[in-house]
Amino acid sequence: MPPRPLIVRLCNWIGDVVLSLPTLQRLQASGYDLQLYGKGWAPTVLSGYAWPVTLRAKTLRERVLQLRALREQCAAVDPGFAQRINALAMPNSFSSALELRLAGLSAAGVASDGRSLLLGQRLRAKPAGPHALESFLALADGLLGSSATPPVSINMRLATPAVAQARALVAQRGWGAAAGYLCIAPFAAGTVHKMDKRWPGFPALTQKLCAMGLTVVVCPGPGETALARSAYPGAQVVENLPLDAYAALLQGSRLVIANDTGPGHLAAATGARLISVLGPTKVEQWRPWGPTVTLLSARPDWPSVETVLAAALAALAQTPKAAMTAPVAT
Repeated sequence: MPPRPLIVRLCNWIGDVVLSLPTLQRLQASGYDLQLYGKGWAPTVLSGYAWPVTLRAKTLRERVLQLRALREQCAAVDPGFAQRINALAMPNSFSSALELRLAGLSAAGVASDGRSLLLGQRLRAKPAGPHALESFLALADGLLGSSATPPVSINMRLATPAVAQARALVAQRGWGAAAGYLCIAPFAAGTVHKMDKRWPGFPALTQKLCAMGLTVVVCPGPGETALARSAYPGAQVVENLPLDAYAALLQGSRLVIANDTGPGHLAAATGARLISVLGPTKVEQWRPWGPTVTLLSARPDWPSVETVLAAALAALAQTPKAAMTAPVAT
């Protein structure tokens, strides 16, 4: 069979891309040769997969030129490329459909935000209730003309070098001895209905966990290091860790505690035991996906420090020192 390329405009947030993994894998299994188009961090997050990723340029003009070049590349290996739906807009934004249309692509996507005329195939949006992972799978349903049952687990693949880097870090810091380590992910970008997504109890919780002699690890992102050191003085701070190695570090921990943030979704997707502390977030739509997730929510308020601490100690009692899991070859 000749290659059947499909240009996929990825979502703009790490958590969304993680939740879209079952959709991408289903499209690939259905015979599509995926050509991904996304933000600068996308290749690192997806390093466990063999999908090529083109990094989105800053301006609309540059993006259109990139996508046109990608269109020509795909057409060179697939004579029927221009005669079919050849792109998928995973975000529901107007701009994602516009840049694909201006590049001469015929894209499938949800007909929302006034972008119906920009799409080659208009897909119906699911109601707000279903989980985002299910909504992403519905895009594949519309494109393939068939439905699939959502997976129980995402089972995110990790590249061997990423797992090796995380293992080396654990060995270097001495976290693999005795009781192992747990990770907190207290940072989060954006708001929900103008309300902060960051659980305010993280400093108090971390202080209590450190006082118990537990090794607590925090991996700040760009611009978050100073806050990590000041707000969590007892924690082990790891700077500049690539996202794929971060995912491997989360996978090898005894426990991860996170609010509504990309690392929380990475933890759940890799099978780490996760306590997901959510406030204003709509849990039925955006909770981390998987059987290892314990969800704590008091929407629109927050769970108390005592509630989260009790859940953390219960989880730690069930998970003796964890070893880093074996890498999955790409």
